[in-house]
Amino acid sequence: MALQTTVKISNVTNLSDARYCAGMGVDMLGFSMDSHSADYVAPEKVGEMRGWVAGVQIVGETQSIDPEAVSSMVDVYQPDMVQVDEAALLPFLHTLNKPLILRLDLVGTTLAQLDTLASTPMPDMTYLLLESASPVHFDDDLLAALGQLASRHAVLLGTGISPDNVHTLLTQLPLAGIALAGENEERPGSKDFGALMDVLETLESSDE
Repeated sequence: MALQTTVKISNVTNLSDARYCAGMGVDMLGFSMDSHSADYVAPEKVGEMRGWVAGVQIVGETQSIDPEAVSSMVDVYQPDMVQVDEAALLPFLHTLNKPLILRLDLVGTTLAQLDTLASTPMPDMTYLLLESASPVHFDDDLLAALGQLASRHAVLLGTGISPDNVHTLLTQLPLAGIALAGENEERPGSKDFGALMDVLETLESSDE
């Protein structure tokens, strides 16, 4: 099954999400490696879920700023890709020989900072993931800044996406892809995929 663009699912915590998203043809499934995180998934559980999905890149996600700690987590989890929140880590993690994703929270990031980032070479970064802890309004200035950023780096947009605007955003911006977030199950095997499913089905139908 093919989707119109590259899709990463962040914060996957359960097999229901993993199997559904893999079946829909997403490219990357992200799991939190941080033991203190509410979305933490133990390495044994990631290993089990990995056995149920095929053709999907497993992303180890961490907010740690300690390169040694990140390296240790990667040794344990053996992900296909690694996601961090700190740009300064990228040169240190280059020795892992794995594609690196840098996550940026748009909350508190100014247009000037986005402009600076667009003009900053980042050879160790495979993808730049843009997320937001609060709703984002795509006004003309932000769209222009994101357009410039996405023309210089491989941007995965992970905020402000809905079934109604996903095609417009993909048309307006030279994005490498999008990112959606998994949700916790009410109980094992019982899941309402909601907006995540709606966006994936919208992208799927466009490829018919």
